[in-house]
Amino acid sequence: MSVSSLGIPSVDADLEASVSSALDDVEQRLHEAVKSDDDVLSEASRHLVRAGGKRFRPLLTLVAASFGDIEAPGVVPAAVVVELTHVGTLYHDDVMDEAQLRRGGPSANARWDNTVAILTGDFLFACASDMLADLGPESVRIQARTFRRLVQGQLRETIGAGEGEDPVEHYLSVLTDKTASLIAASVRLGALHAGADSDVVDMLGDYGERIGMAFQLADDLLDIAGESALSGKTPGTDLREGVATLPVLYARRAARAGDERLLELISGPIADDSDHAEALRLLRAHPAMEEARREVFRWADDARAALASVPDVPARRALEALCDTVVTRTS
Repeated sequence: MSVSSLGIPSVDADLEASVSSALDDVEQRLHEAVKSDDDVLSEASRHLVRAGGKRFRPLLTLVAASFGDIEAPGVVPAAVVVELTHVGTLYHDDVMDEAQLRRGGPSANARWDNTVAILTGDFLFACASDMLADLGPESVRIQARTFRRLVQGQLRETIGAGEGEDPVEHYLSVLTDKTASLIAASVRLGALHAGADSDVVDMLGDYGERIGMAFQLADDLLDIAGESALSGKTPGTDLREGVATLPVLYARRAARAGDERLLELISGPIADDSDHAEALRLLRAHPAMEEARREVFRWADDARAALASVPDVPARRALEALCDTVVTRTS
């Protein structure tokens, strides 16, 4: 199946046209929402917004809104809210990770400093809250519960697995909160403000949670097995930084005779280029990769199952096709 210029599977020309038009509106309002009278704050807040990105979350908001009236007044603001929230988390993530690059350019903490980056992230959260106030108490509740999960996931990732806790289960639970929760909220808010039935809103929220997990776990695989043009970053970035993603965790858990060198290499960050290349080679050939791929398939299948009872409209077919896309990315 072909992929449209929006980055979603091409299933219906009218759906693509309506989503594309709404996405243009989202982009305009996104830039307007981050304006500030303070020059430094205005420049810092526009820093990552102008850098672009896939706009995956607002895109899903708009596709979900196509189960109702995508032109309803709350739909585009809801899409802006989820993107503001996502971008705000990136500023904070870069500070915690001491990242120097983001979206192909200097991170905010590298261009300014950690304090400016943290306060800019806070400013974006405030901008999102301001827009939420006009969307009603149910939207505020969804956002608040999502934000609670975002913080909880980040904290648990920072602290690490507890004594006796399975590292794989800990990692998956972190991702459900840190990544999948906002994608689920994106879909839920789109359907809610488009006037979809409440049961459809709930089912789409379940879908968002599961497809969010599938996409993040697919990124884990692509970081090791993918090419730069496909994954959008240099292969092995997480591996080099010592970030233990699912394939690494599986390799540690199911170590075989002869894996001693691999285990040594993936025990922490890898500074040496030749060691990094060796680790990639060994991990790519390890059964852990196939085990991680099966986990992606499981989440994608669960996402598809969540759509079983929603109306059979073009938006449903687009969301189902996304399940195929995520699997194809890892093949």
